[in-house]
Amino acid sequence: MWQTNNILYHLIRAMRPRQWTKNASLFAAAIFSGALFDGVDIYRLAIAAVLFSLLSSATYLINDVKDAERDALHPIKKNRPIPSGRLSKGFALSVALALVVFVLLMSVVFVNIPFFAICIIYLLLQISYSIYLRNIIIVDALTVAVGFIVRVFAGGFAADVSISSWIILSTIGLSLLLAFGKRRSERTILGSQDIAFKTRATLKSYPDSLLDSMISMSASYTMIAYSIFCFQTGVRSDIFLNRYLPTTLSSPKWLMITIPLVIYGVARYLYVIYEKRDAESPERVLMSDIPLLVSVLMWGILAFAIIY
Repeated sequence: MWQTNNILYHLIRAMRPRQWTKNASLFAAAIFSGALFDGVDIYRLAIAAVLFSLLSSATYLINDVKDAERDALHPIKKNRPIPSGRLSKGFALSVALALVVFVLLMSVVFVNIPFFAICIIYLLLQISYSIYLRNIIIVDALTVAVGFIVRVFAGGFAADVSISSWIILSTIGLSLLLAFGKRRSERTILGSQDIAFKTRATLKSYPDSLLDSMISMSASYTMIAYSIFCFQTGVRSDIFLNRYLPTTLSSPKWLMITIPLVIYGVARYLYVIYEKRDAESPERVLMSDIPLLVSVLMWGILAFAIIY
């Protein structure tokens, strides 16, 4: 019994449930469309988010099996269940295959065909990344960005709503910031040691100056794209003050109130990268850096209140 529980514990760790936070982006299209409670099947969207989380876990298992020997050299990744040998490769692959089959079947039964198709695209993208794309400088970060875009479209297909082009552009900027910030932190943690290049081949091709430039560009791009999104006329605003304010102030641009929070969040993440030097795991940073977490929660609450 103890051994069974131990295997289950390591399996759950290998599935990386902490990274399921990335799949919150599935709700972006429905929330910002202003139709979350008006024409959107919330239960179907919730099922889609669960299925996508399981699919992402399957890709993590596949990736860890492929990179087990390489990850065993990494000071942090070596403690993962598969590189450390606590979870066998064969068992992990079997679970990954079972998850893929389950997700694809359930996506057809409980969601819809477009969502099924986007799941296939995401699976192929992640496998391509693990095998080849991760070894190409800049393309590796762009692939991460595409992964986030796929998540947004997955949510849009599940909710059957249109997606603002500026939401897509904002997602690209933020995901590039996370990707390049992760590379910068990996270089900081591993330095110029041979182990750094063995654990991630592209690190030797990323000079600090290039990463700094890409991080700066991505941060600026994110703030500009999100700001433009907040001012576009298609964004619905149901804030109650619109009923009582003069026409000059009643234009549906109230999302602009959230811009300072986005600026602060981006700036705080830059602080984590360069001063705390702890952005190697973005999802862990989000949950452990209190100022960043508070700014994200405040942004989410305020944006939701303004739209609904």
